[in-house]
Amino acid sequence: MTGNAATGFARARKPSVAVLDYGSGNLRSAQRALQRVGAEVTVTADPEAALNAAGLVVPGVGAFAACMAGLRAASGDELIAKRLAGSRPVLGICVGMQVLFAQGAEGEHEHGRRTKGCGVWPGVVERLAAPVLPHMGWNTLQRPPGSRLFAEIGADERYYFLHSYAVTAWPTAGAGGSAVPVPLLAWATHGQPFVAAVEDGALCATQFHPEKSGDAGAALLANWLELIR
Repeated sequence: MTGNAATGFARARKPSVAVLDYGSGNLRSAQRALQRVGAEVTVTADPEAALNAAGLVVPGVGAFAACMAGLRAASGDELIAKRLAGSRPVLGICVGMQVLFAQGAEGEHEHGRRTKGCGVWPGVVERLAAPVLPHMGWNTLQRPPGSRLFAEIGADERYYFLHSYAVTAWPTAGAGGSAVPVPLLAWATHGQPFVAAVEDGALCATQFHPEKSGDAGAALLANWLELIR
């Protein structure tokens, strides 16, 4: 591992990272992965600790609606909004990425309704049109030029996914036809193309699990730590 990732391992100063405990997510695996690349990590449900950390990680596994219910019960949606208003870095992982979008369609077929997300980004988290679901295992990405999350990571590296739903289109027009800014997007394909990672100022997110993605995932987390120092 070279470049930014190696620098992240080597630096003595450890940035403080809070992993948000709202009843969902691979908390301990995320904690261990971040510690491995040089962060001082706290798993916490305390809003003040999560607000004041240099970086906040929002993990998530399971159903969109259940994660949103847990996030709202812990005031996690408000916490994310406060951090972003102050340009304080946030990293969403898997369903922790999905809940940042406007809506989740996971309950649409069963209950005829969608679940409202945090609405930080436009778009709907929809069921992938793929012959086999869930999308479980390793996959490659198409990364955007100028990416800092993927800086100096090989283009052919693979990342670990476990999901059946994803954002498959990024809206470019809002209400009244107003233009919607499109951040840096990485794409993967399982049955159809879907958004695999987003870099949007202080807010980054991955549909895959960097904490389960070996050296490539560790390098990405090290790059994220460089953004929050």
